[in-house]
Amino acid sequence: MYYGAIKPCDIANGEGVRVSLFVSGCRHACKNCFNPETWCFEYGTPYTEETTAHILELLKPVYVKGLTLIGGEPMEPENQAVLLKLVQAVRHTFGTKKDVWCYTGCVLESELLSESSYRCDVTDALLSEIDVLVDGPFIEEEKSLQLAFRGSINQRILRKQNGRFVVSET
Repeated sequence: MYYGAIKPCDIANGEGVRVSLFVSGCRHACKNCFNPETWCFEYGTPYTEETTAHILELLKPVYVKGLTLIGGEPMEPENQAVLLKLVQAVRHTFGTKKDVWCYTGCVLESELLSESSYRCDVTDALLSEIDVLVDGPFIEEEKSLQLAFRGSINQRILRKQNGRFVVSET
C-alpha cells in the first residue's frame, strides 16, 4: 500500500485534532474529487512498519482525539489488510482513548456488508475497529458547504453503537 500524506494536526476530517492518513488508490473517481492524485495506487510513499510507528508517535499527545483513514479509498481491497494492522496497533497502544474515523466512497450496506468488489477477507474485521464511518461517494451535484465532515448530501456519518453503525448528524 502507498499513501499520499500523513497530516499530524488535522481538524477537517473528523472531530477534534486528528492524525489523518491519506491512502493511495481509488476506483470511484468522483467528479471534482478534492484529492484526485490519490486515485493512483502507487501515488506517494510506500507504507511500512516505520509508518505505523510514526503514526503511533503522532497519536501520543493527549490533545489528539484519534486517527482518520481517508484517501484515496481506504476500503479498496488492496488497502484493507494494511489498515487493519494499523488500527489494531492503535487499539493495542491506546485502547479506546483514541477513536478511529474512516472516509469511504463505498455505501456500507451495499458495498461493504454485501458481496461486492470492495469486500475481502478482512473487511468485517476492519469495520469492527472503526468508530465512525463516513460513507458514500462524493456527488458534485449534491455538494454542500453546510455539512459537517461531509462534502455532499448523500454521504452519511455512521457512528458505532452497540457494535452497529447508526446514522448520526455530526
